Amino acid sequence: MKSLLFQLILASFVLLNSDNNVNAGVTSVFVRMEYPSKDIPLDNEAFAVPTGHNAPQQVHITQGDYDGKAVIISWVTADEPEASKVQYGTSKGKYEFTAEGKMTNYTFYKYKSGYIHHVLVDDLEYDTKYYYKIGTGDSAREFWFQTPPMIGPDVPYKFGIIGDLGQTYNSLSTLQHYMESGAETVLFVGDLSYADRYQYNDVGIRWDSWGRFVERSTAYQPWIWSAGNHEIEYFPYMDEVVPFRSYLQRYPTPHSACKSSSPMWYAIRRASAHIIVLSSYSPFVKYTPQWEWLREELKRVDREKTPWLIVLMHVPIYNSNDVHFMEGESMRAVFEEWFVHHKVDIVFAGHVHAYERSYRISNIRYNVSSGDRYPVPDKSAPVYITVGDGGNQEGLAGRFSDPQPEYSAFREASYGHSTLEIQNRTHAFYHWNRNDDGKKVPTDSFVLHNQYWSSSSRRRKLKKQRLSRALGRIASY
Repeated sequence: MKSLLFQLILASFVLLNSDNNVNAGVTSVFVRMEYPSKDIPLDNEAFAVPTGHNAPQQVHITQGDYDGKAVIISWVTADEPEASKVQYGTSKGKYEFTAEGKMTNYTFYKYKSGYIHHVLVDDLEYDTKYYYKIGTGDSAREFWFQTPPMIGPDVPYKFGIIGDLGQTYNSLSTLQHYMESGAETVLFVGDLSYADRYQYNDVGIRWDSWGRFVERSTAYQPWIWSAGNHEIEYFPYMDEVVPFRSYLQRYPTPHSACKSSSPMWYAIRRASAHIIVLSSYSPFVKYTPQWEWLREELKRVDREKTPWLIVLMHVPIYNSNDVHFMEGESMRAVFEEWFVHHKVDIVFAGHVHAYERSYRISNIRYNVSSGDRYPVPDKSAPVYITVGDGGNQEGLAGRFSDPQPEYSAFREASYGHSTLEIQNRTHAFYHWNRNDDGKKVPTDSFVLHNQYWSSSSRRRKLKKQRLSRALGRIASY
């Protein structure tokens, strides 16, 4: 019955939409009603400081290794240093294990951060709920997280995708709607706190408020981080000229586990997905460290084990909005051919404060002297999706180019979040959900066909494998 139900649902999705759809693109006529697009005041309960002296705050976790059996747990103690220690176990209130990490702090202009703790908790079991405790005495706090299933080609898993979040009322709406989605991990495509829109000590203060703002989700499930332009924080007038300083102090990534030389670009495997995070604001041309690393990382992708290949970056490669138009062209020229050759399934980006989805297209035939000048349909190319619509104070980017380019499938200037629900090695369901003045409205959806397993030869191989296993089970009776 489950198999029949899945087939019926899948058939309805295919009829409604598909990543190979060749129909004309849609520019939504939805016009957003007035809704506050300013940062929430610091005294709002969304930024509440936990009670108790030196209580841990701004708690967040991310994947801590290559394969999903570790997490990095981070938090801040504002008043004084404290042991960077996590107690954890599989029963609430019973902590059988302890992990210890490191503590750091930093200054930004005259702002002095709290004491930032990072602890790697590893050797975890797959598909297990862990409870953890941080802090001491009456100020200690308890949370939990769920590890992913064991890596495998048909392991279902649901990701959320958020970008350009900030800390406005719209941001709060996006976060609340995401937390109702049932997704298990956030793929975050850059621009976290927008603290750089402030000056002097307020920059650090707004990093702290954002950490408390997102804790309601980040303390309970991994957010896979990528950096955007608002993390650069290059302020010569404050004598702050080291890029990404606040971001790198606060938000670690498991880059060393995938042989990356920088926390700005890295890769993880989770359930049935291989996820590659790129840095739009680090050198990426030929022979740079990021270029060298990506070339080798793509060779490590095993589509027999992790059939879904997902790329995260901040600046979109394809964008038909007047805002940030063509900013991703240099990265497209360097990496698009690799994406097509390795059959990347989907590329998520942010930066543009609107939503847009492409058809499968590429522009790899063009060079400065010959070839097609415009993108053309390409069944081996990824779907490109821009989700820079989390809710930040800069507002929406409503100026789309007219006419809509042939490569653009759907676009709308609204706030929202996306989900990608992997079903098995061949199909996943994708949804974009608009925040319609505080309400969650499913607005764009399609069935994503896996690039590696969608070819007829691999489908025949898969059917042969399943038939062989079925015959084996029959023979064993």
